[in-house]
Amino acid sequence: MNARSTLERLSELANTYFVGLVLLASAAALAQPDLFTWIAPYISPLLGLIMLGMGLTLQPADFRRLAERPRDVAIGALAQWLVMPTAAYALTVVLSLPPELAVGVILVGAAPGGTASNVMAYLGKGDVALSVAITTVTTLAAPLVMPAWVVALAGEQLQVGFVDLFLNIVQIVFIPVVLGFALRVVLDRNAPEVAEVGLDVFPLVSVLSIVAIVAAVVGLNVDTILGAGAAAIGAVVLHNAIGLGTGYGTGRLAGMSADRVRTTTFEVGLQNSGLAAALALSFFSPAAALPPALFSVWHNITGPLLASYFARTASDSAGGAPADD
Repeated sequence: MNARSTLERLSELANTYFVGLVLLASAAALAQPDLFTWIAPYISPLLGLIMLGMGLTLQPADFRRLAERPRDVAIGALAQWLVMPTAAYALTVVLSLPPELAVGVILVGAAPGGTASNVMAYLGKGDVALSVAITTVTTLAAPLVMPAWVVALAGEQLQVGFVDLFLNIVQIVFIPVVLGFALRVVLDRNAPEVAEVGLDVFPLVSVLSIVAIVAAVVGLNVDTILGAGAAAIGAVVLHNAIGLGTGYGTGRLAGMSADRVRTTTFEVGLQNSGLAAALALSFFSPAAALPPALFSVWHNITGPLLASYFARTASDSAGGAPADD
C-alpha cells in the first residue's frame, strides 16, 4: 500500500468513525480538560485550515452552476439565512437561556452552511452540485450576513460591532476559501496529481481539526456542561430539528425534485458550527462556544441517520422525480 492509498484509507476511516471520535474526545475532555484546553488559541487557525480544504474542493464548474440553477440556489440560501437565525433567537427566548449560551445559539443560527451538508447530500442521494453551490454562496456571503444577524439578534449582549465580526470572518473563512480555490486552479493546470493528493489529505485534516475544536470547547466548559448543559442540549436538538424540517418543507413547497428536496434539507439544517465556536471564543466566552460544539456533535449524528433514510427511500422509489436541469 503506497502513501496515497494510506491517506485515502485514513480519510475514509476518519469520516466513518467521525461521530465516535468526537464523542470519545468530548468524554476525555470532560474527564481531563487540561489535555485539551491548550488547543483554544488555535481554534481560528484550525478553522481556517478547514476552510482552505473546502476551497480546494471547489472548481470553476461549481461557480458556473450558480448561473445554471439560480432559483434553487437562492431558495436554499434564503431558507438557511432566514430560518436558522430566527429559530435560534426564538429558542433562546422560549428556553430562557443564560445570555452567554444564548449568544452561542444565535452564532450557530447565523453561521453559513458547513461542508458536512455536502457529504450528507452525497450519502443521502441528493443533488451534490446544488449542495456545493448553496454552501459556496452562504460561505462567501458569511462576512456580511453573519455579523448582520448577530448584531440584530444579540445586539444588547454584544461588546463587539459589525466591522470586527466582518473582518474576523473574512480572515478565517473568506480568505482561506478563496486561497484554496486559487490553489486548486493552479494545481489542476500544473500538477493535477498534487491536487488529488490534497483532496485525499484534507478530509482527514478536517475531521481531526473538528475533533480538536470540540474537545477544546468541552474542556473549557466542564462546569457549564454540568450546570446548564441540559438547556444548551435542548436548544441544539430543537434548532437542528427545525432546520432539517423546514429545509425539507421548503424544498417540497418550492416544487423541487426529490433529490433537491433532500439537498435543501441538509443545507438548511447543518451549520458551520466550527465558525460559530471560533467567533464565540474570539469575541465572547468559552460558555458561548458550548452550543456550537454541541451542535457539531449532534448534527453529525442526525445528518448520517437522515442520509441513510433518504438513501433507502430513494432506492425504494427509484430516485423519485427526475431532476430539473
